[in-house]
Amino acid sequence: MNKVIFKGTCTAAITPFTEDGIDYAAFKKQIEYQIKNGIDALCILGTTGEAPTITDSEYESIAKFAYDTIAGRVKLILGSGTNCTKKAIEKSQLAQKSGADGLLVVTPYYNKCTQKGLVKYYNDICDNVDIPVLCYNVPARTGVNILPRTMAEIAEHKNIGGIKEACGNMEQICETARLIRGKTALYSGDDNLNLAMLSVGSMGLISVASNIAPKEVGDVARLYFAGKNQEATALQEKLLPLIDIMFCEVNPIPVKKASEIVGLGKGIVRAPLTELEPEHTEQMIKILSEFDFHV
Repeated sequence: MNKVIFKGTCTAAITPFTEDGIDYAAFKKQIEYQIKNGIDALCILGTTGEAPTITDSEYESIAKFAYDTIAGRVKLILGSGTNCTKKAIEKSQLAQKSGADGLLVVTPYYNKCTQKGLVKYYNDICDNVDIPVLCYNVPARTGVNILPRTMAEIAEHKNIGGIKEACGNMEQICETARLIRGKTALYSGDDNLNLAMLSVGSMGLISVASNIAPKEVGDVARLYFAGKNQEATALQEKLLPLIDIMFCEVNPIPVKKASEIVGLGKGIVRAPLTELEPEHTEQMIKILSEFDFHV
């Protein structure tokens, strides 16, 4: 099998903002909270990190800050995909120079591409870096779906470290799992499908909810890998209300508000995202009050 970046749970981290920049004090607090609570990896500057709104200079600064703050205590994955292969290569090379252990590379969006184009896109990026690349399949956002046989072909490249699968279709996921088994790793990109995907061979989860509940979300995988399936199921079911409220509006709007409520920084999102609606905020407060988070 190609190199596995992590096993367990990776937090798809939010990027904390001030009104006019990056809130590095809150960012440090978030990273320390994650590591203290046993997270296995941190994915910085992905979808949840609002990567499309990050400037080039901010990207470099955030990447360096994350590397310096994490200091090798957990794996660091940096988002580097875009809809221009040349820019994705440049960003991936910068991420590698910044000390990333791996890259999260979303499929091209808007201009999109064919299945053949996906193979070339990932091969071109992998040919220009020396660290593992995670494909990110999230067709609801990109309009592009990595089909199982396409992923099996992509997985032949030695620098492919796996796929973050967020297509939401378990039939497709099972077929992808079958075709890439023994070649590269499968990761869940949907919190609510974590346990289901572990059962078909997932190496873990890249999670939104773990921004708020890193120990609890991480414990699902730890229990499952220890053979304690009933306990893992019970914990996953306990987490479902929290998971559901994290997606009551477009991610990362809800998790940004949740982070503010529990004391991890301001819930500022960048336009075109807007603040969580009042009725959803009320629901969020109620659900969070049922958990005992200690930040």
